Amino acid sequence: MVQSQKHFTRKIAELTVLYEISQALASNLDLSTVSNQVLEILAKKLEMNRGTITVLDEKTGHLSIEAAHGLTKEEIARGKYKIGEGVTGKVVERGEPMIIPDIGKEPLFLNRTRARGDMKRQNISFICVPIQMKGETFGVLSVDHLFKDRGVSFEEDVRLLTIVASLIGQNIKIHQMIEKDKEKLIEENRELHSELKGKYRLNNIIGTSKPMVEVYKAVQKIAPSRTTVMIRGESGTGKELIARAVHYGSPRADKPFIKVSCAALPETLLESELFGHEKGSYTGASEMVKGRFELANEGTLFLDEIGDITMSTQVKLLRVLQERKFERVGGTKTLSVDVRIVTATNSNLEKAIAEGKFREDLYYRLNVVPIFLPALRQRKEDIPLLIGHFLDQYNLENKTQFKISPELMTRLVDYSWPGNVRELENTVERMAVMAKDNVLSADDMPTPLGVYSYSAPESIPEERIAMIPETVVRNSPGMNLSEIEKNKVMEAMERAAGVQSKACKFLGITPRQLGYKLKKYKIGYKPTFL
Repeated sequence: MVQSQKHFTRKIAELTVLYEISQALASNLDLSTVSNQVLEILAKKLEMNRGTITVLDEKTGHLSIEAAHGLTKEEIARGKYKIGEGVTGKVVERGEPMIIPDIGKEPLFLNRTRARGDMKRQNISFICVPIQMKGETFGVLSVDHLFKDRGVSFEEDVRLLTIVASLIGQNIKIHQMIEKDKEKLIEENRELHSELKGKYRLNNIIGTSKPMVEVYKAVQKIAPSRTTVMIRGESGTGKELIARAVHYGSPRADKPFIKVSCAALPETLLESELFGHEKGSYTGASEMVKGRFELANEGTLFLDEIGDITMSTQVKLLRVLQERKFERVGGTKTLSVDVRIVTATNSNLEKAIAEGKFREDLYYRLNVVPIFLPALRQRKEDIPLLIGHFLDQYNLENKTQFKISPELMTRLVDYSWPGNVRELENTVERMAVMAKDNVLSADDMPTPLGVYSYSAPESIPEERIAMIPETVVRNSPGMNLSEIEKNKVMEAMERAAGVQSKACKFLGITPRQLGYKLKKYKIGYKPTFL
């Protein structure tokens, strides 16, 4: 009767142990944490002391203790074995459990950890079972037992520990899969950074003219430092390309490069975008979100179109530049960041300061080292190089063999390119798409080329509509180009029923360009039927 009661109590204890171990394994994927929880459960519930989980390192072929209960850090560090060495190594080699009734009498038991003192006087038994999956042994689970009448056979202990080892094995395999995926992602990230470094090296930027050589020299000098840089130039001159060259030429190249287009966001969203926000800081803020300053920590933050930020945002930006500290929107905790600031603008900031639209103290903080990018009309000798590059790129991507005629090249070089390199790239692609022959000629030139005069660059809109048909110009007597352009934008918005993405397609421009035009001409869409 007593024996039956002991057996029943044991079964209840086993079920409790298995339940608690399953819960521990399901609640945490951290191998070290969950392994220690398993060993603690075995010690408390079943008096299985000095439990260890020893794992095989696939690279070295050696075994080392991954987790232990009842051992010091020094003792754990000493627990290293080769396959076939000692009881632990034999279990891995054979893939079968081993029971040592008295470790003091077993020569195979090495006591490598030296955690048991004088083993001959301890009367300790030792059970070691393999951790396996699909016939592969990659670790062992071992425990100590003191000699006493427990009413339980070693075979029952082995059976229970084998089940526990199987559960641990699944957890170890999941952990190893996660680690492999993590290593793969890290390696892919390294490769991506390497590709980006190559892509944005200065020798990959097209141009050999004197103004561009001066730009290259400036970038090479300032890139290794943490100096704040302001890149100035007309729209489409490649300011972001130079900003990336500064970043990838610096010691921060392996850290984030984060871009914010200041003109694309309204004031309220821009502040949240830059500094982040706390949960509940405003309607719709359902969770905490890190801002671009946090995301760019230890890297570079590129603020494009800096001249378009409002005065209130300028004040907050000035504080970050001075103190390198800020708070998230709706938060009280002050955060510190290590960020290099690179800005870009096509605005006349000096004029904006005089008009009270841009803070002079912020200007001096941002304009520590300015880089001036020349307009394409100021470096005409680079135009053939750029055309050749864009045409080669198009041919490679589309498996074509387009070439350009000398006559067309001359006309393209003579054009003033108000949209600069961006306009040139789009024009080359448009001509290739619409070309009638493999050799691009003057007949393939889009109609707008020649509409704008090189002799009067001040009359050229900063960002113009990609296509203004010649018939529109001819049939609009008394209207200047700005008026024609405004009418085209209004027509497109009407056609698209106010949907800006559709209007962009009709006009052949980007959402940012359309936003600029709507703001410039103060166009607010109103349906004609209202």
